[in-house]
Amino acid sequence: MEQIKAPAVVFPGQQESSGPYRIAYDLLARRAPREALEVLEAGLEVEPGNTGLRSLRAWAYFMRAQLGPAETELTKLVEDCPGDDWARHTLGRVLERQSRFAEALPHLRLAAAMTGDPEHETAVLRVERLLTTP
Repeated sequence: MEQIKAPAVVFPGQQESSGPYRIAYDLLARRAPREALEVLEAGLEVEPGNTGLRSLRAWAYFMRAQLGPAETELTKLVEDCPGDDWARHTLGRVLERQSRFAEALPHLRLAAAMTGDPEHETAVLRVERLLTTP
């Protein structure tokens, strides 16, 4: 397997020898989505179907407010794995940020039902209110 090089930015505690998933996750956790995307693109060249890397790429796009690419990636992830509550919730959030509330609501409702997560339930209530507010 081809070795993926770490980005120019390596944070304290981050191992340069870590795989692309770990490096990108660490970068995203530190709010460095541009650098994470560099690692993810290289990793996806080697493993184009890697769902973990694709999920992190969607997260990076979302963090950068690149809503079109985020929506495309998340839609594919939801099609590939309809039970992925994170992808479903995040797709709902992407659609919400585009003011596409009616499209967002089914994804948010399903994610909330799947997880029972109070944050997911709050997102449902927020979008329901936005739909009924003139």
